[in-house]
Amino acid sequence: MHKTLYFNKIVYYIAGAGAVLYVVSYFVPSFYRVAGLLLLLLAIALLVDFLLLYIKRDGVVAERIAGDRFSIGDENKVVISLKNNYGFTVRTGIIDELPVQFQDRDWLRKVEMKGGEQHLLTYQLRPVSRGEYEFNDINVYVHAPLRLVKRRFIFPAQQVVKVYPSYMQMRRYQLLAVSNRLQDAGVKKIRKIGHSMEFEQIKEYVRGDDYRTINWKATARKPELMVNSYTDERSQQIYCLINKGRVMKMPFNGLTLLDYAINASLVLSNVALVKQDRAGIITFEKNIDGFLQADKKPTQMNLVLETLYKQKTDFLEPDFEKLYSVIRNRITNRSLLVLFTNFESLESLQRELPALQKMAKYHLLLVVFFENTELKQLTDDSPATMEGIYIKTIAEKFAYDKRQMVKELHKYGIPSILTTPESLTVNTINKYLELKTRMSI
Repeated sequence: MHKTLYFNKIVYYIAGAGAVLYVVSYFVPSFYRVAGLLLLLLAIALLVDFLLLYIKRDGVVAERIAGDRFSIGDENKVVISLKNNYGFTVRTGIIDELPVQFQDRDWLRKVEMKGGEQHLLTYQLRPVSRGEYEFNDINVYVHAPLRLVKRRFIFPAQQVVKVYPSYMQMRRYQLLAVSNRLQDAGVKKIRKIGHSMEFEQIKEYVRGDDYRTINWKATARKPELMVNSYTDERSQQIYCLINKGRVMKMPFNGLTLLDYAINASLVLSNVALVKQDRAGIITFEKNIDGFLQADKKPTQMNLVLETLYKQKTDFLEPDFEKLYSVIRNRITNRSLLVLFTNFESLESLQRELPALQKMAKYHLLLVVFFENTELKQLTDDSPATMEGIYIKTIAEKFAYDKRQMVKELHKYGIPSILTTPESLTVNTINKYLELKTRMSI
């Protein structure tokens, strides 16, 4: 801990006034005693304040409490624990040296603490990029009771925090999935068509069971009605394919489309594992940068998180043909491939359509791409000028192309989702559960 002494501005004002009186006393001698008395009182007050501040070596103690990792796009709590070891009330100004990624150079919090009081200062940070964030020292400025002297305490608090994909969002969905309450987060409850072919057990009939599942042979041996119980098919392979190319660099609410896709992949993988399916990850641009084999072992979720955390990109043009080649050679069983990408024109989709058709031939391919929310605002406006009419017409043309892309993919039997970035996670989980319920995988 380092300490520094500062004087309040009022000290300089009083000292300056005394100096002026000394000059004036050359012409008016009676001011000489006034100036001397003023400076004497100032010196006594400074001495009292100084002694009160330095009477204790550790007058104030500060410590930062923060997790080893933050969740991107979420509010992450940071706590600074303060304790006043003085016997009197102090006014403090706290400056926490935040990581440079936040670009917050005016961060200052003021706290007043009574003698012996402990205070917890809580604030929130919302990172918008993955990687390592480095905190530095905590600076605490303490005012003496007369507020003439200010003492700075510097507490070394270097700490490196890793910013991961949104594991907070993942935990929320995990709790809802475990308790079968995903509809609380906007996930639709889909009526099952028939039942899956995976038999679970024979149980007693209870009100609400489908009478078509009555097991007559078991009923003949029991005094009660017995029914067959079925469960969703398990151990199906779910792969999230994440395009890290140039088209995923578009920002929305501080995050890129790539980060939204990574967050949604993390949540979808976790929900799939809760449903006893196998989750895997493939990231690509010009080359295949990451390949995590689909599995449902206990450590799989940590592997997914680490795989997504370290993803970096140069935002080059993606190579869908190379992606198909890797999938064809390394994924041998029929799987659900959830492709997170973006197309800004119908022509860009048609260029990649041959590779998408090849993937859909061997697997169930779900293409997820994004609405341009800025264009939606333009189409909703009522232009008052010729330029405004022109801009609105172009915006409507792009929005029309997006809807045509959905039809184009549907024409080739490829299901798709056109979604806003904020609704990406919910819409993706809805589609996964729908496909699973309809036994399409």
